[in-house]
Amino acid sequence: MRPNVVLRCPRGVQPCAASPRVHVALLLFVLTATLLVTACGSSRSADPTEVPPRPLPVGVLVGVDVVVYPLTMILAERALEWDLDIAPRETALRKADSLIVAALTSRTPEVTWVPPEALRRAARSAPGLLSNPDRMGTAALRHNLSRIPDPLRSQMRSLTGVAGDRFALVPASLFFFVDETGEGEGRAELTMVLADVRLGEIRWRSVARGVGMTPWMALAAALETLAPGLP
Repeated sequence: MRPNVVLRCPRGVQPCAASPRVHVALLLFVLTATLLVTACGSSRSADPTEVPPRPLPVGVLVGVDVVVYPLTMILAERALEWDLDIAPRETALRKADSLIVAALTSRTPEVTWVPPEALRRAARSAPGLLSNPDRMGTAALRHNLSRIPDPLRSQMRSLTGVAGDRFALVPASLFFFVDETGEGEGRAELTMVLADVRLGEIRWRSVARGVGMTPWMALAAALETLAPGLP
């Protein structure tokens, strides 16, 4: 609908109608303002923590050797004061790896999970040819990518082919934040990616979330969401 615009004319002169240019300018102004308000409202209401985690696509992995890569990125929000709980860093990463593998094997036993230690042994057996999985740039997969970037793709393809088949489950990052729901002290956010290393494609991605009084309780709660509906 075109706005009804009347311009004030000098006294004694008949009111003059707005020119077409004025109508167009005002209409564009109204539309622009509406879009800006809508965009601002959408950005405020968008809360990534409200996105439910996606369960593992276990059905397509039955009978397949799926390599589990080691976690290489772990951080905690400073307000949690969990720095000592996740230190030293290498120890915390290995502990997270063990919890991840334990949850996968107990909650999805129909899949053959190849643990990170198998990747480490394979890399040690061919130094210079196979990359160390603990030093790979797998943390880059925490971003919303559809393909594995090079040279990470070639590194993963070579190493995964030796230890398993074509699929790799990558815990790309583990972050801990202050829990604002009051259910626990901290919230774990574990970004997981399932990749087809032969094609270099990301087949599945999810952020598993869980709360707890310690980092490891929060991580354990998050891992349960990967295979929900179990005790």
